[in-house]
Parts: sequence; C-alpha cells; structure tokens
Amino acid sequence: MNSSPDASPNSSWRIEPVGDRCLLVAFGDRVDAQVNRTVLSFTAWLLDHPLPGVIDVVPAFTTVAVHYRPEAYAEKALDGALHVPPYEQLAEQLRGILTRGVPDVEQGGRTVEIPCCYGGEYGPDLDEVAQRCKLTTDEVIQLHGASPLVVYTFYFAPGNPFAGGLDQRLALPRRQTPRTQVPAGSVAIANGLSTIYQLAMPGGWNLIGRTPWNLFDLKQDPPVRLQLGDRLRFVPVTPAEFDRLYEAR
Repeated sequence: MNSSPDASPNSSWRIEPVGDRCLLVAFGDRVDAQVNRTVLSFTAWLLDHPLPGVIDVVPAFTTVAVHYRPEAYAEKALDGALHVPPYEQLAEQLRGILTRGVPDVEQGGRTVEIPCCYGGEYGPDLDEVAQRCKLTTDEVIQLHGASPLVVYTFYFAPGNPFAGGLDQRLALPRRQTPRTQVPAGSVAIANGLSTIYQLAMPGGWNLIGRTPWNLFDLKQDPPVRLQLGDRLRFVPVTPAEFDRLYEAR
C-alpha cells in the first residue's frame, strides 16, 4: 500500500487517478470491518466538508471514489512547478486531510431485521451450501441469521446491499456456473459476504433464501431502505408469511 507515490511512508492509503474527472482513495486490499469503517468515516468527512469542484463521493468496500469538475482547478504553480493538473491539486488536498486524520463515524445505529424464507424454491442452493460447508440446513440458517452482518456498500443495482461479517463456517466461493436469472429478493452468500438481489438479474452467488421486502422505492424518501453501516439480522419466515409480507417492486 505504501509503494505508491501518492501514499505517505507510514500511511495505509493511496490515491490514484481514475480518468480525468475522478480519483480513487484506497484504504486496503482486503474487505474487512476496520477498512470499511475507515472508508465510511472518510466519506462522511468529505460530505460534511465539501471540497471545491467535488460533485460526488462514492464509498465501496475498500475505496472512496471522488468525482470532480476539472474546471474548478485551474492549472497553477504548486511547490515551484508549473501547470499542475487538477488531479494533482485535488490529490494534494486529500493527502492533507488523510495525514491529519478524520474522526470515526458512529455506525451500527440501526439493527434491521429482514424476513427471509429459506430453502426450497426460495433458496435453491441451501442444501448444496450445507453439504459443502459440512453443516445441516438448520445450522446454515442459524449461522446466517446470527452473523454480525454490516452493510459495507451497495452494488449491482439500486438498493442492492453487500454485508460483511458472515460466519466463517459459511465461507465459500461463488458458484462455478452463474445463473442467467436470479429472482428479485434472493438472499445469497459468497466470499464471506451476504447480499440481497433487489432486482431479477444474472448472478453467481449461492441462493439460500428470499426476502419479501422491496429495498428500493422511488416513492420513498430516501428511496434506499437500508443505510451504510446498518446491522442486518435475517429472521426466518414461512412461505405463508412471505406471501403476507410481500412488497411489489
């Protein structure tokens, strides 16, 4: 992490350009709770202290993308050099912020209980997951519901959460052959994470259940039901309860 010219000798971050209107601040190469906490803290600081020309700040598992307008940074001299490009000027500001440090944000303010109908047509991979993990299906359900899952980021589709902290006994890779169509609401696991397919789409994760909840609704404010840092707890429901709780997308 410290080999980049945009990282200080003792830092755990690096800055790199992504095109001419975005730069990326990377805090680690491994997805874990501490790295994600740093990502969310840095994101919160940038949103509370907007920099000139910055139009969007996008957190991910280990990185923060900073989108900006280059015209906000007219080329100028910096440290005796001429024609310093906009990227270098913004990167210099970010280096200063990172070197001074930003306070940790409060996380985990909410615990969201998500109904999930496990197995059968709702979770067609549950039996195979249990077999590969050398567990019973009841143990898979219990471990999934008891895992301290935290929403790290949203991906693939609006409102589609990716949560870390899955019990290590459920660690397994994605399926070798992806499905061309995964039903909306499918609850899946892979690579130490759990997700919910908000929309029907192709996917290669292991499907163990399905939630009747709709996680993204433009008629709501905010439209995204979950928030970064939310703690998730999956609660088993029966097919009848699934039908009763079902929310149209």
